Amino acid sequence: MKSLTDLSANMASAGWLILNAIRIYWKTIFIILYPLALLPVFLFDNVAALRCLYVVLLMAGYWVSEALPLPVTSLIPMVLFPLMGVLDSDKVSLCYLKETNMMFVGGLIIAIALEHCNLHRRVALYVIKLVGCSPRKLNLGLVTVTMLVSMWISNTAATAMMIPIIEATLIELEEQGIGQMFETPSFLDGASSEKMRSADEEDEEDPKRPTKETMCYFVSTAYAACIGGNGCIIGSGTNLTFKGIYETRFDNSPGVEFAKWLFVNVPMMLIMMYLTVIWLQFWYMGLFRPKSADAKRLNVGKQNETVARKLIGRKLTEMGPMSFHETAVGCLFVLSVLLWFFRKPQFIVGWAELITQHKVKDATAALIVVLLLFVIPSSPDFIYMFSKDEEKRPKAASHALLTWKVVQQKLPWGLIFLLGGGFALAEASKVSGMSQLIADHLHGFAMLPRFWVMVISCLFATFITQFTGSNVAVANVFLPVLAEMCLVAKIHPMYLMMPATLSCSFSYCLPISTPPMAIAAAPCNMRSTEMAKAGLGVAIISLATLFAVFPFLGSYIWNFDTFPEWAN
Repeated sequence: MKSLTDLSANMASAGWLILNAIRIYWKTIFIILYPLALLPVFLFDNVAALRCLYVVLLMAGYWVSEALPLPVTSLIPMVLFPLMGVLDSDKVSLCYLKETNMMFVGGLIIAIALEHCNLHRRVALYVIKLVGCSPRKLNLGLVTVTMLVSMWISNTAATAMMIPIIEATLIELEEQGIGQMFETPSFLDGASSEKMRSADEEDEEDPKRPTKETMCYFVSTAYAACIGGNGCIIGSGTNLTFKGIYETRFDNSPGVEFAKWLFVNVPMMLIMMYLTVIWLQFWYMGLFRPKSADAKRLNVGKQNETVARKLIGRKLTEMGPMSFHETAVGCLFVLSVLLWFFRKPQFIVGWAELITQHKVKDATAALIVVLLLFVIPSSPDFIYMFSKDEEKRPKAASHALLTWKVVQQKLPWGLIFLLGGGFALAEASKVSGMSQLIADHLHGFAMLPRFWVMVISCLFATFITQFTGSNVAVANVFLPVLAEMCLVAKIHPMYLMMPATLSCSFSYCLPISTPPMAIAAAPCNMRSTEMAKAGLGVAIISLATLFAVFPFLGSYIWNFDTFPEWAN
């Protein structure tokens, strides 16, 4: 009997050790076993399409699990496609620095210049001051600024910029006795109170719970960054992924043009954003519920607005007057937008068409401005070079508006590989016939009315993106299949692919869904369940707006009723 007991104890101990080893080394185990588990995908029918599918499934698993860093996973095509006879090394290499990647680099460098001179923060503070500083107006101003900034810089950077401003404002209001950032726990009286306090001293202190008002400020900023990123083609990595895959698969198409993207997506962005503000203020701030506790808590008169306005004014004063550096970068930013918009605006002859007959794309416009950022000095002291006053003469050359050292530190190089890996998958999917194979198996689904095909595709993309840390990775896997499905069903590729791309950015429900959500959740200790409740409403608003607006607005530009000849 004793031996059986010992045996059971030893088995339990060994089982615990195995589970602990799996917990510690699960990434290594997954990296080794997952490729072996996928081998049956092509071993029984060794054709190029299934070998390509093997690589796609392998990368999808590594991307979702993040067993390897996302950029490292993105380099797998460079190794496996040539070795497995799917695509030559030269062709795979070209996918990692396509025109879309160069546009992405150019757009990021312009965004880095805005951050480097702190112009984006000054604009944010001015807009908040202009909109107003009562709780609901302040929330409206914050999301508006975040949305507009996120159109031009990354969602993550826009959120990271705004969160400290929100935090400082809420702390200042609390110090003035107006509002409350975190809930105050209510203790029992007498001995019970002492017992609870002593228990708290012994145990690790629980994170403070944010008030509903605090959650509204923080989470709405993250939602604004995600929604704003859809407004402009350079605002999100998923947009650029779509541009690259679309133009790779349909190389005879007019491409994804900057002005057309703005025309369709800015109205949807504005509708989504302000319906989201209404929803969040209803949920957290008692909007349309004047007798609720949430609404009464905000009813503290004009005092909080005065305090917040003073705080914003003080921060602007601390920044000082607008410098030449900020003015020059601001002018170049406006120039970049004009170059993108008027490259091929359709209603007049574009500047590129006046200069050359060769195809000029948006990357060229971006890099014109990038070059100027490295040429124009950050200080105009050179004008005093020949001044009679020796003190005014410059002693050394001024730095340029942007230096390469700053770019090296702030440019997310890994994201370039992530985009490139996605473009390599798209190219291999086309060449090997993998996407066609999958589309053929989905023939019944593709034969549904095109509106329902779009709806189901968007719902699927929105659901998947809630549980992955990279929207770009989801788009990389999903969009090539949709491109082939468009050919099978004879649907205009833009009709399915653009809505699915936008849906990949509707990742609102969990802190792990996308970096802006994690950045917003951390400072206020927001629980995942609270975020999921609010995020579900925002996802429904975004999808409903997409389904209601896109088919009608997009048809004015791309004529969805006819299947384009260039798609064949």
